Amino acid sequence: MRITAIGVHSAFATGAYEEVVLTKEVLSLVSQIIQSPNISEEEVQAEVNSRSRRYYLPKWHSNFLIEFDMPNKRSKPGPYRLLLDAGGDIRHALKSIGLSSADIDGIYISHPHNDHIGGMEYLGLTTLFNPVYTKSKREWLDNQFIADKLFLEPEWWSRPPHHVKPDLFIHRKVLEPLKRAIGPGLDTLQGVPDVSIETYFDIHLIGKQEGGETVKQILKDGNGYWTMVPIFAMHVISSSEEMASYGISLQHSEGYNVLLPTDTQHIMPTQLQSHYRKAHRIYMDCETSPFPSRVHPHISDLINNLSPEIQRKCLLYHYDGEPQVPEGMFYGILRTGDAHNYPD
Repeated sequence: MRITAIGVHSAFATGAYEEVVLTKEVLSLVSQIIQSPNISEEEVQAEVNSRSRRYYLPKWHSNFLIEFDMPNKRSKPGPYRLLLDAGGDIRHALKSIGLSSADIDGIYISHPHNDHIGGMEYLGLTTLFNPVYTKSKREWLDNQFIADKLFLEPEWWSRPPHHVKPDLFIHRKVLEPLKRAIGPGLDTLQGVPDVSIETYFDIHLIGKQEGGETVKQILKDGNGYWTMVPIFAMHVISSSEEMASYGISLQHSEGYNVLLPTDTQHIMPTQLQSHYRKAHRIYMDCETSPFPSRVHPHISDLINNLSPEIQRKCLLYHYDGEPQVPEGMFYGILRTGDAHNYPD
């Protein structure tokens, strides 16, 4: 299994501008300097300034790509690719690593805040309107446009079958608020009644079910497999109602455990203590703002109040400015594009 951090920043991180000079402009300037050996430093700087462009370097919030060495849903070369949350805008996070929605097999959504579901409309619409998203989709469409196909079906309220759309793994308590959040944007198929999130995604409810049983997801990985289970943590309480964030525990068949709690309110909430101790690697959300929101652990809490045993397991992310920490205290600080293979 490979986990890539395609977004490591907080919900309110924005980005910075940077002055750059395009390659062709640099070559032109070098040519000018060669032809004019007496050009002064001030003249060179003036030329650089005149040729520079201002580029915005945004931060696309927090999301991860998890890849498993198993057949993918798209029946194409490569691993099964699962997104853990969809960031503020997953298009750009995927583009930064050379991927698009056409390369994604499944999504896991931890909770319905925008910096975790901001890319869901893009993922749903672009895979729906992609006639070759999966190998069998072209055959199922039979050269029809997707809206016409659904409208002309004998049961005209039918939805695309499971094998032509991405998987959506989700806890049942997250599904309904997710529907409310993204439903209007997905209600886009003209003429087709009863368009819903199920039109776009093959939904798999995991975690504690209404009947009391706990449903786990098994994901093969080479000669072994990983068991994925949602992990409850309190995130915020608003309007006298709680909003949990359901992170995931990934347990390898040989015993290795990776914990991704997603957004937590405390550094080590009581209900997660056993998970923190059991985990070999923890992806820890970490605020660095001078004005703490109190809905994430702050870097000062992680430094002063987290046990050294747990600190050494933690990869820090979800910050605005990069955290300043004593050398060797934590396993590492994640930066966009960082990837780790497990078991390590």
